Amino acid sequence: MTTLDRHTTTETEKPGAARGADRRLRRELGVANLFSHGFLLLWAALTALPLLWMFLSSFKSDGEILSDPWGLPGALRFENWSRAWTEAHIGRYFLNSGIVVAGSLTLTMLLGATAAYVFARYEFRGRQVVYYLFVGGMMFPVFLALVPLFFVVRNAGLFGSWTGLILVYAAYSLPFTVFFLTAFFRTLPTSIAEAALIDGCGHFRLFFRVMLPMARPGLISVALFNFLNHWNQFILPQVLMQGDDSKWVLAQGLTALAVSQGYQGDFSGLFAGLTIATLPVLAVYVAFQRQIQTGLTAGQLK
Repeated sequence: MTTLDRHTTTETEKPGAARGADRRLRRELGVANLFSHGFLLLWAALTALPLLWMFLSSFKSDGEILSDPWGLPGALRFENWSRAWTEAHIGRYFLNSGIVVAGSLTLTMLLGATAAYVFARYEFRGRQVVYYLFVGGMMFPVFLALVPLFFVVRNAGLFGSWTGLILVYAAYSLPFTVFFLTAFFRTLPTSIAEAALIDGCGHFRLFFRVMLPMARPGLISVALFNFLNHWNQFILPQVLMQGDDSKWVLAQGLTALAVSQGYQGDFSGLFAGLTIATLPVLAVYVAFQRQIQTGLTAGQLK
């Protein structure tokens, strides 16, 4: 009898108890998969349906929104979007948010990646102490520091300016950025860095020309998280950007729009403004979702 025959005979002659255990295991796995997939479908519906309702409502008239809130729009009324963009100044607030987020995100990623690389690759006295000071910043909620932060920004002459808001955004995003990227840089192979140093590459060029391209998935992942946080930030600009509404960011503009349009009854313009504010976030996530998944999983492989 060949080895294959003996293996086939052994499989077919399994005891009844073993075959029953295998069937129970497969049944339990099937139930677990059904539960997990059902939960994910429910979560997707709870997330996507409100966005879809908001998007459809942005094309309705005020009468359709009040009389048939769950129905489809009778026509695509793009004038709602143009009215929100011009009359409600959503276009100006959109541009202001773009400037602030671009500046704060650039500063956060540059400083965060540099600090994380040093913590992950270099040994020096006090490294762990400084690293844990960075990480400890994640434990302090922003509400705890609003009052002293207000006086610090005002005394520095940056109150009501985009520069002050950019610096504050970057400061509050650095702890998470350093924590995330430090773990990611530790997963990168040291042999490539050693080979680059042997070939005459300096530490500055090694970081920008070798290590940063290798860390691209992690950089994209943490940059997206910071982008979402900065774009949706409300409490910080509300405290630090009082007064001149020409410098308001999108969150402040939407709040003013919700109050004014609620009294005026222009709900279609309000939904159009909310949709305009949501589209950049959805576009960024759809464009970089594969890199985000790669970055989140790559940091765990070591």
